[in-house]
Amino acid sequence: MSTELSSIVLDISYDLSDDVDKFRGIFGDRQVINLQEQSTPADLSGIRYALVWKPDPGLYDRMPDLEVLFSVGAGVDHILEMDVIPDVPIVRFVDPSLTNRMSEWVCLQCLLHLRRQRYYDANQREHNWEQVSHPEAGELRVGVMGLGVLGLDAVRKLKVLGFDVAGWSRTKKQIDGIDTYDASQLGGFLDRTQMLVGLLPSTPDTEGIFNRDLFKLLATQTPIGGPVFINAGRGKSQVEADIIDCLKDGTLGGVSLDVFETEPLAEDSPLWDFENAYLTPHTAAESNASAMAKYVSNQIGRYEAGQDLENLVNRESGY
Repeated sequence: MSTELSSIVLDISYDLSDDVDKFRGIFGDRQVINLQEQSTPADLSGIRYALVWKPDPGLYDRMPDLEVLFSVGAGVDHILEMDVIPDVPIVRFVDPSLTNRMSEWVCLQCLLHLRRQRYYDANQREHNWEQVSHPEAGELRVGVMGLGVLGLDAVRKLKVLGFDVAGWSRTKKQIDGIDTYDASQLGGFLDRTQMLVGLLPSTPDTEGIFNRDLFKLLATQTPIGGPVFINAGRGKSQVEADIIDCLKDGTLGGVSLDVFETEPLAEDSPLWDFENAYLTPHTAAESNASAMAKYVSNQIGRYEAGQDLENLVNRESGY
């Protein structure tokens, strides 16, 4: 196939029909090949760039000239878990639109539990006018696990809302006005945490980390009836059977989950039916098509100008 070397391939599992024109408009003279279109050529030699989300396992064999691989999201486990990974730089999507959306979701979930919104929802359905007391944000100790770009923004915005917030990461981070903990201090971090927020990447070290043993270490005395677990990181970081059991026996007083071990969540999952559970279908931080296209276009411009690519993935750490 004859194609310009500046062409880019889109291999994204969700429907791009409403967004592909945005990509083509932003990429200008670059040819944009959307693999969901029926006219997609089988031969993709000459292609230098690809933007992927859960790519076709055979895609890379069709692109022998690939130079840079871009992830649709901030996470890259969907790329690193494949049997075949091309030996090219992998770039994560980092953009204010993605960061802001995630922080919006995290703050919303913390506030929903703080202000006992489920209680008022039930009263509204019953036409029942009843006021109930609830604590101020400053009376609740929130702990965020994962202090990458998304986690750093979340702790800062939770702090602005008045929550008593701390952060945990594998290696210690310094954040003005916020207590931070490292891997060796996990016990102390959990002991002070009444509302736990998970924003961890998917790595061998984080798989299944949110389990009963960890939940049992959370502070049991809380002003909202029990510790709360909130997760918008990766589904593989949580053990859903443990979450269900902990909701049943009171180890957890509530949860908010945007990610799951298997997606979509099975229709018969008990998680659907807990009154103290908020579930969203992996939409906490949807990637904005225009922002994503501008980001990739800018990164390609840097690359072709001989500048360093930003937000490169470290394959050993997994993020």
